[in-house]
Amino acid sequence: MRLYISIFTPVLLSLVLAGAADAQNYPLKPIRIVVTSFGSGPDLMARLVGQRLTEAWGQQVIVDARVGATGRIAAEHVARSAADGYTLMMVTSQFAIGSALYDKLTYDPIKDFAPVALMASTPFVLVVHPSVPAKSVKELVALAKARPGQLQGGTSGAGSPAGLALQRLKSMTGVGITDIPFKTIVQAYTDTAAGQIHFTFTVVPAVLPAVRSGRLRGLAVTSLKRTPLAPELPTIADSIPGYEVIGWYGLVAPARTPPEIVVKLNAEIGRAMRSAEMQERLVSLGAELAAPASAQEFGSYLAAQIEQSRQLIKASGALPD
Repeated sequence: MRLYISIFTPVLLSLVLAGAADAQNYPLKPIRIVVTSFGSGPDLMARLVGQRLTEAWGQQVIVDARVGATGRIAAEHVARSAADGYTLMMVTSQFAIGSALYDKLTYDPIKDFAPVALMASTPFVLVVHPSVPAKSVKELVALAKARPGQLQGGTSGAGSPAGLALQRLKSMTGVGITDIPFKTIVQAYTDTAAGQIHFTFTVVPAVLPAVRSGRLRGLAVTSLKRTPLAPELPTIADSIPGYEVIGWYGLVAPARTPPEIVVKLNAEIGRAMRSAEMQERLVSLGAELAAPASAQEFGSYLAAQIEQSRQLIKASGALPD
């Protein structure tokens, strides 16, 4: 055994030193950030952070759209890519929802990815049509209890962020609300504004003009704390302690990506996200800077988000499309 160690220890040491040198020199070639769609929030976020990484490191960052199967095609591609730090994936709350919704995935959402950085979060706004006699979350809950099953909440499906927001509201209050699924959240928003349904959850930039003009009434945001995007609105958690359902953006890499490279990416992405220019751009996406988090902390957050999604999906009875 001693002979075995004496022979191979120099080899192992050289591999460790080579890995450290690779991390120190990283990146030496272009980096790809895989996204699941064109022109979406994740696509724009990837381009924004990619530009900052290019400026910092002098290497081109390419945004590579792998569209289809609700993000599963992109995730499988990244999971099977080389674990060298040159392939990353922009993940969002939809990644957690999809991981909980589909039983038979060709990848493991935890074991096959190395968390890199949590970048930003996106609260949703609970809005009602002005004809609804509720000016607060407490009043909406009381109204739903007085009229079980009569209030209609629009979502883009039980397996969508808005659908989970509605399910969490129902599960934490015990109210009977009818979920009206639409193909897109834009349709739910449009029908709420037209008075065809009573309320919906939607992103801040899309709804604030209608709220401030009186076409819709904003009741609260879904984050634990008030958002600077709409500081006049309280949180649902003010009325229902512990309530939170938010969107978020993060980056992952293939599992076994060298930890030194992950740490370097995490630090540079953090610097990019904290820049004044980036924070201004986040506002246009309806997002705000996430609290600083290590790669390990993001990994714990991702696992918790998948488990929360699994519980809410099970309670809602949602099925894959």
